Amino acid sequence: MKSRPLSGKNAKSLKPCPVVEQRCFVEVTLEVIGGKWKPMILWHLTQGMKRFGELKRLMPQVTQQMLTTHLRELERHGAIHRKVYAEVPPKVEYSATELGKSLLPILELMHEWGEKFVEAHEAK
Repeated sequence: MKSRPLSGKNAKSLKPCPVVEQRCFVEVTLEVIGGKWKPMILWHLTQGMKRFGELKRLMPQVTQQMLTTHLRELERHGAIHRKVYAEVPPKVEYSATELGKSLLPILELMHEWGEKFVEAHEAK
């Protein structure tokens, strides 16, 4: 697997691969989608635009603070778009960007793997 050095302000915040001072591409991917809730957020947003409350209802176990944190991180990485409407009370909508939508094949594979894992363990 090839790695290449990163440049810019994010290069210092990312951990290097153990062998060389370069980032492994798997590590870069996990930087964007890693965590318990980010893949689920992306999964729901690739299905269509959602408001904060809708996401919270779709994932009742996530705390409001954790959902906010993960949404901000995904937005900072360019995987989702946050649209704020100038009205009272404020209305905010989240949607997957093209970059976020490009993760759908990975999310679908994760879904399929999880389904097979559950089936295999229920059969025991």
